[in-house]
Amino acid sequence: MAPLTNEEISQAVAAALAEDVGTGDVTTLATVPTAAVATASLVAREEMVVCGLAFAGETFRQSSALIQVRSLVTDGQKVPAGTVLLEISGSARGILTGERVALNFVQRLAGVATLTSMFVAAVRGTRARILDTRKTTPGWRRLEKYAVACGGGTNHRIGLFDLVLIKDNHLAALRGEQPNAIAAAVQRARQAYPALRVEVEADTLEQVGQAVAAGADIILLDNMNLEQLRQAVALVAGRAVTEASGGVNLKSVRGIAETGVDFISVGALTHSARAADVALDFRE
Repeated sequence: MAPLTNEEISQAVAAALAEDVGTGDVTTLATVPTAAVATASLVAREEMVVCGLAFAGETFRQSSALIQVRSLVTDGQKVPAGTVLLEISGSARGILTGERVALNFVQRLAGVATLTSMFVAAVRGTRARILDTRKTTPGWRRLEKYAVACGGGTNHRIGLFDLVLIKDNHLAALRGEQPNAIAAAVQRARQAYPALRVEVEADTLEQVGQAVAAGADIILLDNMNLEQLRQAVALVAGRAVTEASGGVNLKSVRGIAETGVDFISVGALTHSARAADVALDFRE
């Protein structure tokens, strides 16, 4: 995935602030004097892999031009509980108005990065690499895939445009094609998008053989048990990249990795990551 740009970060923050602040932070405007200043720290309340600091910093800067932000760690860094991530100083009004938006960005993205790092650690020593999926929060895909990368994972396709992935429903629509649906689908994909890699989802060993024969670049081994995965890897014999998928969790991922697959895709990285525990503490 291409790196996040300053413009993307700025636009995401502006949209989040507009959603939260609306016509004005009435509580802060009513209670905190315009000239009030404060110093605060963004603190990790638990061990985590840091992610989203640029979004937090941009949030405070957009909240007030009178705020200064200093980062003490970097995205992708694993830190213990109690670590100060950012120091923020300046307009008390701006800090208070930006607090929740800044926390939302860091908690969500650090949560994804931290969960990803746990899956990566679980397969360490095998050939398998952890992939993300398209099961992302609408509008946040590039942000969440960035978080996956910060956690040591690998980005799969960004959307429907950068990889041909022929899934079971595509094959169902081609039932009856000769010599088989997979062969027909791969041939048409090569003709239509010759520059793109072609991946085929296989539910059975028969489909694995068909995908290899058709010349697929990647074969998605969907919801196979460990023995089926081992047989599939042996059948492919290096002629295509193998990817295991389907209900993968932290208990099962090591066994899947030990079957010899090249990649393991994990939807939970983005659809089920718990928000990291991060707080904003005002200092005396």
